[in-house]
Amino acid sequence: MNTMRINGQRLWDSLMELAQIGATPKGGVCRLTLTDLDRQGRDLVCRWAREAGMTVTVDQIGNVFMRREGRDPSLPPIVTGSHIDTQPTGGKFDGNYGVLAGLEVVRTLNDHGIETEAPIEVAFWTNEEGSRFVPVMMGSGVFAKAFTLEHAYAAKDTEGKTVRDELARIGYIGDQVPGEHPIGAYFETHIEQGPVLEDHGKTIGVVTGVLGIRWYDCVVTGMEAHAGPTPMALRKDALQVATQLMQEVVACAHRHPPHGRGTVGMVQVHPNSRNVIPGRVKFSIDLRNATDALCEAMDADIRAVAARLSSSTGLAIEITPVSSYPAQPFHPDCVSAVREAAQQLRHSHMDAVSGAGHDAVYMARLAPAGMIFIPCKDGISHNEIEDAQPEHISAGADVLLQVMLRAARVAEPAARAAAAAP
Repeated sequence: MNTMRINGQRLWDSLMELAQIGATPKGGVCRLTLTDLDRQGRDLVCRWAREAGMTVTVDQIGNVFMRREGRDPSLPPIVTGSHIDTQPTGGKFDGNYGVLAGLEVVRTLNDHGIETEAPIEVAFWTNEEGSRFVPVMMGSGVFAKAFTLEHAYAAKDTEGKTVRDELARIGYIGDQVPGEHPIGAYFETHIEQGPVLEDHGKTIGVVTGVLGIRWYDCVVTGMEAHAGPTPMALRKDALQVATQLMQEVVACAHRHPPHGRGTVGMVQVHPNSRNVIPGRVKFSIDLRNATDALCEAMDADIRAVAARLSSSTGLAIEITPVSSYPAQPFHPDCVSAVREAAQQLRHSHMDAVSGAGHDAVYMARLAPAGMIFIPCKDGISHNEIEDAQPEHISAGADVLLQVMLRAARVAEPAARAAAAAP
């Protein structure tokens, strides 16, 4: 059992077949949540699950749970999964890999006639991407009671179509109340979506947690004036002050290593005219770190810098929080299980953090949870050129197989024989 491996070619072929549903000319996938293409993808994965002997349950937000029974059905299932919806210009692996790696674990157990004590389930969650409906990670968020089913149902896309109506249209409103499905432990396998593993030459990322996120809007207010007649010493140039603060966002991240992140991704300049000194600049601030305490320290840091800039320049600077996501550490036992499996399989590995959100964030609020990362080419994701090596795809699924076996426990031979006796 310890040397058991998944069928890497079968997993790769499944990924490539699912990628044909919504395939784009550039080699990516556009399979937006709750569209006809999403229904086709759901139907295919559910068919594969039933062919593997699994039963399928759907809850009221469209989350799908595919179950391989264990010797003791009273035990809470050991669950793995992710999502199969994509970005408009998405790739073949983001989310899809986590679902199909779980399905390959089940197929491998079937191949070897392995019975586990606890049931094993593979889940895929509704609208993880948030590219058509918000909030992101909708299905797992409703499941974890982060927001209500009614709030999710009422969400509308750009055409005014609601989540409830689209779920009903594609036939994926189930009967089960979200959150009433038991989970004993949860594991999620995913491409890293970043360049760290590739940069370090490591095959497996042992994910210790997900970074906390703080989003802000910042407004610097000066005064518009003609670019020619206004001397430099008499200007109230909002853009020049804003750019100083933007640089400090990056510097703030460097002041809080090793996992500090600081990003300015959106800038609006008013009046945005070639020969007018900018009078108002609005820009976004994205701060991230591994713990809530470090996020709060970065918040205090950037606010102090803003206060000093405002005092020295005389320009008003307003920083307004937009949203906040707490840091989510994963369970030490789950983290250790991933690390030990990588060691057992002789895969190079390193501890890693996730800078992006995943369904595992919400699952970690409900049960012990962990994640397994594999490299993706150049760290690129949410892009049609997203790519991963077949050997890395197999390695991550092999690690998943081992941690699932450990968590679900293999039935003793005598117990298996007794269960099979007439």
